[in-house]
Amino acid sequence: MALADLLLVITNFILHRINLYYIPGSFLNITPVCSAVVALSNAAAACSVWFTVTFTFDRFVAICCQKVKTKYCTKKMAAVVLGTTCILLCLETVPYYFIFQPYEMINDVPWGCYPKQSYYTNPGWVGYDWFDTVLTPLLPFTLILLFNALTVRHIFVASRVRKGLRGQSKGENRSDPEMENRRKSVILLFAISGSFILLWCVYVIHFLYYSITGEIPKYNEYVAILEQVGFLLMNLNCCTNTFIYGVTQSMFRQQLKRVLKYPCMAFYQLINKQNN
Repeated sequence: MALADLLLVITNFILHRINLYYIPGSFLNITPVCSAVVALSNAAAACSVWFTVTFTFDRFVAICCQKVKTKYCTKKMAAVVLGTTCILLCLETVPYYFIFQPYEMINDVPWGCYPKQSYYTNPGWVGYDWFDTVLTPLLPFTLILLFNALTVRHIFVASRVRKGLRGQSKGENRSDPEMENRRKSVILLFAISGSFILLWCVYVIHFLYYSITGEIPKYNEYVAILEQVGFLLMNLNCCTNTFIYGVTQSMFRQQLKRVLKYPCMAFYQLINKQNN
């Protein structure tokens, strides 16, 4: 997930957005290069979302399916799943390369990436757009909700059994580290699901709006603004999941504290050495 998010930052924000607004004469604005960057950006976004799905499924198996856990939750299986997912999603986003047309021709060189009008009206492109939106984010959202719901249900059932075994069913309030860890897992799962739907909902609303009404963004200022806000929040979502998963892990927090303390400790030791 972290690698996919990093690739999204490089392709979408650095090579596409920043280059588009601040380096307009760069070779990256040549139509074939710009189209390739947009296709790579969409592939990175799709990988980020689906890697979140595979990670959610991995957590589901690890918590709820103890018999399958030893066979599925391995480094080899993780490499196979992530590699296959990445290849399929990269192939699925190849058509994005052919969506754009040049904004202008300078010395027979096409410049700029402008969506073809046929992209919004041609049945083939409309069908691909629906397929791409269902693949990312509608299907991932459904799967994440399903796996999280099953995981939370399993945690609640196991927690009730554990309370009974520990004699807490009658209101005793003894500390239980395992129960606390499960409570944090439930909060984490709801945070992932909630952030996913909130940050992708504008993109989905925009897609449904122009698909139903036929309003093309470049001909309607408000639709264009909605489109850009949707892209902004969609890209933001590809950064939040890794952050949420990372910050909630105790080992990650310990390493982060060590990184933050290291400069202070090094400076303190240097001062003591000079004083001695």
